[in-house]
Amino acid sequence: MRLLLAAASIFALTACDTEPAGEPVLRTEIGSGIAEQTASIEQSEQPCREVVFEQTPLTHCVADPAKHSVTTDLGPDDDQPYRSLANLAADRESGAPLVAFAVNGGMFDGEGKPIGYYVENKNRMKQLSRSDGPGNFHLKPNGVFFGTGNKWEVRTSDDFYRNVGERPEFGTQSGPMLVIDGKLHPEIAENGPSKAVRNGVGVDLEGRAHFVISDRPLSFGQLARFYRDELKTPNALFLDGNVSALWDPSNDRLDLGAPLGPLIAVEFKE
Repeated sequence: MRLLLAAASIFALTACDTEPAGEPVLRTEIGSGIAEQTASIEQSEQPCREVVFEQTPLTHCVADPAKHSVTTDLGPDDDQPYRSLANLAADRESGAPLVAFAVNGGMFDGEGKPIGYYVENKNRMKQLSRSDGPGNFHLKPNGVFFGTGNKWEVRTSDDFYRNVGERPEFGTQSGPMLVIDGKLHPEIAENGPSKAVRNGVGVDLEGRAHFVISDRPLSFGQLARFYRDELKTPNALFLDGNVSALWDPSNDRLDLGAPLGPLIAVEFKE
């Protein structure tokens, strides 16, 4: 769940709060002018697939450092955020790297700007947040998804603060962590009452980044178990809930819904 401070809708979420029942985000088939650049992607190269875990449908997308690069993208001019994957798709110019997929990439304020650590093209636009407060973002430990070149990681924010000295090429902070050193976040219930369409990211021992979005509402615990038990990622990070969205050009999927903040784009290497 994003921490959105818009006057019309404030969600104050803690470990005990009940989140409104999530509804699947609206989807649209991608029309001409948005997905033409990715129309030639071979089926064998499609990074996203539908899976079912504990009777809940999920979409699982894999970013492989041998095939893909990862970037964060807030907006076309670093001032006015895109606020949607549709705007990101429409802004992609002919000749730009082919987009494998893109997702919402962390929590944000009422203007769509990140509330935690955020780096884009080595430019740090927001410092690491270690403050306390309400909501999912402050359900400690929270964490950072970041990387440079072919090396991508998920670390708790405290681990990142203590051990990462060089600024990465990209980075985004969100919370809570779902999996920490192979164990579920200690404050996440096995199946809590809060159900929503949610997404997250984890990095496996081979260095691949796994992005998962639920296609029906699910609990934090269920999403965390998928990362721990099925994907075997030592660390995984919650990205958001209720606003979670995916752009999957090869399968003509472009999710619409509430305004977004930071975005993560996975591109095919040339």
